[in-house]
Amino acid sequence: MNRPVPILMYHAVAHRPAKAAYGLSVAPEAFAAQMAVLAEQGRTPLTTAALAEAWRAGKPLPDRPVLITFDDGYEGVHRHALPVLAEHGFAATLFVSTGWLRGPYDEGGAPDTMLDWGQARELAAAGTEIGGHTHTHPQLDQVDDARLRYEAVRCREIVAAELGAAPVSFAYPYGYSSRRVRHTVRTAGFTQALAVGNALARRAQGPYALERVTVRRSTGVEEFRRLVEGRAIGRTFARDRALTKGYAVVRRTRRAAAVLAGQHRGGRGGTHTERRAQNPVR
Repeated sequence: MNRPVPILMYHAVAHRPAKAAYGLSVAPEAFAAQMAVLAEQGRTPLTTAALAEAWRAGKPLPDRPVLITFDDGYEGVHRHALPVLAEHGFAATLFVSTGWLRGPYDEGGAPDTMLDWGQARELAAAGTEIGGHTHTHPQLDQVDDARLRYEAVRCREIVAAELGAAPVSFAYPYGYSSRRVRHTVRTAGFTQALAVGNALARRAQGPYALERVTVRRSTGVEEFRRLVEGRAIGRTFARDRALTKGYAVVRRTRRAAAVLAGQHRGGRGGTHTERRAQNPVR
């Protein structure tokens, strides 16, 4: 029950992704080969909700659990990943930024071609858990409280309206969170949330800070096999972790400066974002 679980983080699955999505994409044939590795290893993919519920209730997990997760909502998840998942009978979780999906809530700014809501419904019908990934994909630890709540609540409301069930799982855009962010995500109605971390997930991390392992364009089959088995993760992501640690200091300083600036502006009626977020449903 307490053993670590690999949670794989994917983004776009495409032959020729847009430049903005390229580094964190995987080719369709690479994705198929990686899923074949999981099948060969006898892995049992779970949804994020299923893992969190098992850990919350103290229920046993399968012998070799794994989570397959996708962020943002790229169209290739439906076109390329869904047939492979269906072939193996694998569960997965897709975290959508609702303001990026094609349709009535599209705010623009998506880095590549995204799913439409019909495709999202087909994924859900096939057994893919649909989770929240905010509405417009901001860096949540850098926005004010009103915008933070708007992003979480608006995303949850749209998914509920389009799919008929409110999402219970959440993934932080860019992996950035803080105590304030985690509290807001919880009060918005999500019961678990994923970060990045590039480490195996453990029950002790808590339901709102579960860590994932990044799968990217450069991840070969043998490296993928090692990551899933939990071997050499520290060495593989050493540079990423060093950069993340340094950037965390910058981010905290930037946020503190923003809060101080906001205090100086207090009494001027609030910012446009604050006024807009007072009524998150539009």
